[in-house]
Amino acid sequence: MFESYKSPWMDEELQIMRDSVTKFLHKEFVPKMEKWEKQGFVDRDAWRIAGDAGLLCASIPEQYGGGGGNFKHEMVLVEELSYANVTGFGNGVHSGIVAHYINSYGTEEQKKKWLPKMASGEIVSAIAMTEPGTGSDLQSVATTAILQADVYVLNGQKTFLTNGMTANLICVVAKTDPKESSKGISLIMVETDSVEGEGGFSRGRNLEKLGLKAQDTAEIFFDDVTVPRENLLGATEGKGFVQLMQQLPQERLIIAAGACAAIEKALKITSEYVKERKAFGKRILDFQNTQFRLAERYTEARLARVFVDDCAMKLAEGKLDEATAAMAKWWTTQKQCEIVDECLQFFGGYGYMMEYPIAKMYADSRIQKIYGGSNEIMKLLIAREI
Repeated sequence: MFESYKSPWMDEELQIMRDSVTKFLHKEFVPKMEKWEKQGFVDRDAWRIAGDAGLLCASIPEQYGGGGGNFKHEMVLVEELSYANVTGFGNGVHSGIVAHYINSYGTEEQKKKWLPKMASGEIVSAIAMTEPGTGSDLQSVATTAILQADVYVLNGQKTFLTNGMTANLICVVAKTDPKESSKGISLIMVETDSVEGEGGFSRGRNLEKLGLKAQDTAEIFFDDVTVPRENLLGATEGKGFVQLMQQLPQERLIIAAGACAAIEKALKITSEYVKERKAFGKRILDFQNTQFRLAERYTEARLARVFVDDCAMKLAEGKLDEATAAMAKWWTTQKQCEIVDECLQFFGGYGYMMEYPIAKMYADSRIQKIYGGSNEIMKLLIAREI
């Protein structure tokens, strides 16, 4: 059923890319997923392999080593990773978020220094927003970066960093002016190779999570860590909060796109299962309850897809507003959790077994309603426009 619908933003070039990405993932990543899930992180060389294949920084200009595409290219990658059930490779953060902060706000020197290495996989990036006492309320971050002569001195703690154990370039949200609220926030780029081992910078344990088992998620600590003044993202302090707000719609649409693809994947494998599995002498699909439930879920999947496709086209044109991105994020992730849960029910006891993909999808789905701004925060953002 999903094959009969073609996203209006898809063209021949993107279809060629999609086919290539599909083949790459099933050759290079899918066979390693079980290993990655057990060890709690994606092998470091996977990033270089992905870089060699052109999967990293697809929407960053070619002059900085990127693919020269736009958000539609990132959409293809997000969707194909989700279709392949490869949930540990944090490219959405690396290419879709951190690379775009650097490309949008970095100086020419910063772009030339970091983006080509991010595109090749030599650098893996992360973003450090959340603190133990601060989630979606970014104005209240307690981590400080105080300028002393020609260096910033960082103090504080961050948690829930995607790629946190692997990253060697971390975009840190910090207060350069602790007396201010949003106007005191700046983004500081920390190159871990230069601060690790000094004693002031440290990573905590690889956090054990309900789902996303292959994704390394860490907490990090700063104790008088010194970072060169030129690692302030952009040329002026106090612009961090505005920079975050301008980029969050893209982050939220990346999450929504992943939710859409996960819904479609769940319905596909469930449809295949109910056609084969029998109960009381007939296929599960032949029960009217199954037909009605799946009809409802397929309708919601199409609604999600059409909405997210429209958002993707708007974002590629620079026209996606914050409220609409929030709508896409909360609604698709809510439906993802509901639909995956209902799909699992059709599998019966087998759905609870981790050897079945639907069980993994169930565990992986739950975080979608939390990160990128909780769905409750999304509703507050929408309500501001009422």
